[in-house]
Amino acid sequence: MTHQTRIEARIAEWSQKLPQGNLYAPMAYLMGLPAKRVRPMLVLMACELFGGRAEDALDEALGIELFHNFTLMHDDIMDAAPLRRGHATVHEKWDVNTAILSGDAMLVKAYQLMGKHPQVAAIFSKHALAVCEGQQLDMEYERREQVSVSEYRAMIRLKTAMLLAGSLQIGACLAGAGAVDQERIAAFGEHLGLAFQLRDDLLDAFGDPAATGKQQGGDLRAGKKTFLLIRGLELGEAHGRRELQDELAKPGEGRDVPRMLKVLEELGVRTEAERTVQQEEEWAMNALGEVSAPADRKKPLRQLVTLLMGRTR
Repeated sequence: MTHQTRIEARIAEWSQKLPQGNLYAPMAYLMGLPAKRVRPMLVLMACELFGGRAEDALDEALGIELFHNFTLMHDDIMDAAPLRRGHATVHEKWDVNTAILSGDAMLVKAYQLMGKHPQVAAIFSKHALAVCEGQQLDMEYERREQVSVSEYRAMIRLKTAMLLAGSLQIGACLAGAGAVDQERIAAFGEHLGLAFQLRDDLLDAFGDPAATGKQQGGDLRAGKKTFLLIRGLELGEAHGRRELQDELAKPGEGRDVPRMLKVLEELGVRTEAERTVQQEEEWAMNALGEVSAPADRKKPLRQLVTLLMGRTR
């Protein structure tokens, strides 16, 4: 049985046992949407990396996925997003208040699954709080006129990379890995997470909507300070080009996204972002190489990096 099969089976079992009613129906709906399940897979893979059994980490893997989906449910409200993975978002299908409360309950459910081992609960709490800190910075950056690339990297490290790092550290902890190796596998996850988010930025702007399930250029339309927009504004100013500023001065729905994408291509921002993703993926591989585990056990994680490098959604 593959890790994804185990996770999907555990999610289905969990969803079927939920009580009836509008507090729980959005949880089952969101958890049932097509998903990559990267974070719970990392829990299982890290557990096996250090000699543990994947079956013994399924509750924690589910807990990570519940927390991740809780953040998505609330992020979609904050972003006023109509779609999630090509389907209506929870607040669109139900309403905003139901989505807020269901998300809160989902967080409680995640903590119930993470509470069996004090060390795991502590790792989870640390990384879950970092995600919230990152989301707050993300919202603040939307209101600021200028955000630097270093500030953006610090934000996505908190919002995205830390949860991947925490997923791996939890799996390692469950298998009894030492503190040093827990730090090493977490570093692998951090670089993987940075690459993951930067690739998401690229896919949002340049990906095929049929594959991503999102509007093309949704972040640009919303004026979100992604790596692409930040570097585009910096390079545009250096080259005396104001197309991006002109478009950002318009209301979101009135922005000419194809024009913005063309400018990003011409300024070399897309190429620079792709190089940055490749560098983070290399650093992730190097961090994995330092982990004290047999090479054959590292193979699934190396394959996962290769798979994520080629993803289109």
